[in-house]
Amino acid sequence: MDNPKLAYVFPGQGAQAPGMGQDVYDEFDAARAVFKAADERLGFAISEFCFEGPEEKLRETAIAQPAMVTVSLAYLAAARDMEVLPEPDFVAGHSLGEYTALAAAGALDFTDAIQLASLRGRLMQMAAQQSPGSMAAVLGMDEAGLAEIAAANGVYIANYNSPGQLVLSGARENMVKAVESLAAKGVKVVPLNVSGAFHTPLMASAAEGLAKVVERLNFTDAKIPIIANTTGLPITAAEDIRAELLKQLTESVYWQKSVEYMSGAGVGTVIEIGPGKVLTGLIRRINRDLKTMNISDAQTIKNLQDVSWG
Repeated sequence: MDNPKLAYVFPGQGAQAPGMGQDVYDEFDAARAVFKAADERLGFAISEFCFEGPEEKLRETAIAQPAMVTVSLAYLAAARDMEVLPEPDFVAGHSLGEYTALAAAGALDFTDAIQLASLRGRLMQMAAQQSPGSMAAVLGMDEAGLAEIAAANGVYIANYNSPGQLVLSGARENMVKAVESLAAKGVKVVPLNVSGAFHTPLMASAAEGLAKVVERLNFTDAKIPIIANTTGLPITAAEDIRAELLKQLTESVYWQKSVEYMSGAGVGTVIEIGPGKVLTGLIRRINRDLKTMNISDAQTIKNLQDVSWG
């Protein structure tokens, strides 16, 4: 096998849906323990929002972020408890998913990761209210061309997701102008269902608020290299992880670069752990030679017993 290494990747905000995690809660003690610990640590029943919604509540950044991290960690806990899933050589998470990756890599206690995700969500929601913004996926345009339009309209490329998929982010009125410029060129633009201009300087107040807590939390060096969103390169040192969590609020997510780094470092299989299949779709567009797998329901976890890892 030319590329025997394995990576876990974790999705960010946007893949949440009512009912997520209910089946794994019902079937696995390890997953149930994650939900119970999350409810206790947060001081409210995040599990109920995951299982029952309502959908509009789950769309709120302050609820969506801890919910996604909790569910992803519950799937991971169930799979690890069965002792049928090999430990990865790398972990990575898209935006919010980086918090799940930190817990998976042993850099942060899982309840700390959930609480920090909750704080991040609240701070980002507040920043979005102070500086209204929006985000939109731009399909089929090259980076250089989009960078010109972004600069001309005072917006930013927030996500470098895959070949042919970039995400613009910025103040609402500037985004309207940028989207009109793109439409005039016949470029397909898909508005994203988020509450603010994430991964731009408009999130500076959220980064400042988060810094006060990140400084006090007990981070340890990661046992597994984490591919950082803001560079697409591995980090393990606790201080680098602290800095990354603050940078990624106001800087771009280099997802394509992250996947390319892992592939170049010998990763042949990538497992997406958490709701949805967004990252699997992006990874296939980045490198079709990578084998992909999803763990997003209880049945898939049970089926891991029959997987041969070579």
